[in-house]
Amino acid sequence: MAAIGVLFLLLVWRDAPAQSTFDFSPLEAVAQSELRDTKTPGAAIAIVLGDRVIYERGFGVASVETNEPVRPEMLFRLGSTTKMFTATALVTLAERGAIDLNQSIDRYVKGLHPRIGRLTANQLLSHTSGLFDEAPMIGSNDETALAQEVRSWNGSRFFTEPSNIYSYSNPGFWLAGFLVESLSGKRYADQMNDGVFAPLGMKRTTLRPLVAMTYPIAYGHDESPQGPAVVRPAANNAASWPAGSIFSNVTDLARFMTAFVNGGRLDHAQVLSPTVIRTLMTPRVKIPGSDASYGYGLEIATLRGVEIVRHGGSRSGYGSAILMVPERRFGVVTVANRTGVGLSRTANTAMEIVLSLDPPRPAPTDTARSLAAAEIAEYIGTYSQGPRAMDIVARDGRVLLKQQSRESPLVKSGESTLESADHARFVVVRGSTGAVEYLFADDRAWRKIQ
Repeated sequence: MAAIGVLFLLLVWRDAPAQSTFDFSPLEAVAQSELRDTKTPGAAIAIVLGDRVIYERGFGVASVETNEPVRPEMLFRLGSTTKMFTATALVTLAERGAIDLNQSIDRYVKGLHPRIGRLTANQLLSHTSGLFDEAPMIGSNDETALAQEVRSWNGSRFFTEPSNIYSYSNPGFWLAGFLVESLSGKRYADQMNDGVFAPLGMKRTTLRPLVAMTYPIAYGHDESPQGPAVVRPAANNAASWPAGSIFSNVTDLARFMTAFVNGGRLDHAQVLSPTVIRTLMTPRVKIPGSDASYGYGLEIATLRGVEIVRHGGSRSGYGSAILMVPERRFGVVTVANRTGVGLSRTANTAMEIVLSLDPPRPAPTDTARSLAAAEIAEYIGTYSQGPRAMDIVARDGRVLLKQQSRESPLVKSGESTLESADHARFVVVRGSTGAVEYLFADDRAWRKIQ
């Protein structure tokens, strides 16, 4: 028995070393540099290893007007990092038998447009629904807006048929959140609290702005001619909450990461089902032009010899990122108060400090070249993302990408990639006949319609 006790203590020590085991001064230097480079007023970081938080710190200021220092307990708005939590709520309901993720949702919710009702939760959570993307920051503050929005949809919401291709869709997660609401019989925000936040002990995490403002909070910022400025009024759209509106802090988010990388266990209790976690991080669809896949609310990839699961977020005034390595029981979360800033260099530095990683692979060196005549004929046409469209046209021996009034020359930068003069990268996706069917850029697919 004594030997078993010693072994247990050794395992605990190995898996959850004390904070002093690591030198985080390089991390702090990178964080400060990244804040300067992105003109971001403030940020907070937490790192989990084993069953412990081994690092937690705020940087910079919560507001350029007050210069109050950021503290780890301060709330930030997450943006799309919210998606992994919406997915957690819906998959948990599925495990309890409330929904089959692979069945049409009209079995569970009545009154939807027939094309919407034929979608499955699997398609919504994996971004294979065929719904076009949008992310309106301003809308109703009334929580009934979520149901009203979804019930107003018709077949024009689709830019392509479901299951044809991965294409990031915020509205797909609005619909997933509406399912959480419908299946639980509670408002989406209440079920998120009761089914996810409260069991994890995420005491200050909320969807509701009027609750968030009662806690210390970092104000959102964006660029102005004078530098970073507080965003006023703060953006809010209750219809879009399930895709990107959680308010949280790194202290609470570290609890989620700890449970996730420990098979659902936290504080010696099983707070999330291991099956739910495995379901979330199971690859469902390949992301075009990438070695990565998407699961449910999580991107799955291999980076420097380890499998990572991650998601970033951008919301008016804020940015965030969560990166986890479940096999190493590691996680890092970054939150920042500048639109779209997720501090990716800082998160990667945290991985390098804590984990033993393979050396970085050199970046591919594709050589740009002009398109041949046969290739030009293949690519010319109109590409659609629902109400948005772009054209590839040929003029005076050049190939041009035309979006609204902007035109940019295109070159071929890889076997299946095109690149514009402003370095936008487009992956060419062909169908079973070999014909060009989609262009894929910035996580969205654009279907060739003529």
